[in-house]
Amino acid sequence: MKTTLCGIVLGLATSLLLAGDIHGRVAAEGQNDSADAVVYLAKGSGSAFPPPKEHATINQSSRIFQPHVLPVIVGTTVDFLNADPYLHNVFSPEACADKFNLGTFGKGEKKSHTFRKECFTALLCIVHPEMEAFIAVLPTPYFAVTKADGSYDIANVPDGSYTLKVWHPKLKGKEKPVAVSGATEANFQLAR
Repeated sequence: MKTTLCGIVLGLATSLLLAGDIHGRVAAEGQNDSADAVVYLAKGSGSAFPPPKEHATINQSSRIFQPHVLPVIVGTTVDFLNADPYLHNVFSPEACADKFNLGTFGKGEKKSHTFRKECFTALLCIVHPEMEAFIAVLPTPYFAVTKADGSYDIANVPDGSYTLKVWHPKLKGKEKPVAVSGATEANFQLAR
């Protein structure tokens, strides 16, 4: 038993040592800043990743969806909370998000939806047409959203070769091959 436990601990320690990070910057041409780009690993060979047990959350406050861009893994349930003193609605016209419509709901109420397919979908509010947000439903848990300066960091990526992709609500960028071994840098330029 002692030998088995030591082997498990050694295996876990070795796997942690064989993980790196991918970091860099995304430059968003023609935008005020470089926030809200999602950098993520494309699905490689291997098993699917289970969704988290805890739900992700998007708040509706001051007639704004917060956060504006939310990346999640396939199968994640997202809770939508209304923090405003008036009615809100959440819907998506995208087939990949099952064209859901959660109806209207009041302050302090929340409604949920499970995102079962990989996709990028807009979130809208029928009551307030100026409201818009985006959910990126991704195949792996290795993703990050850029800060205003375009920086991002994806931690604990197992060493190996991958395809790194980038998505933005308004711009396009090209995917890149990356070989992760410790700290790896990858930068992107986005344009229309």
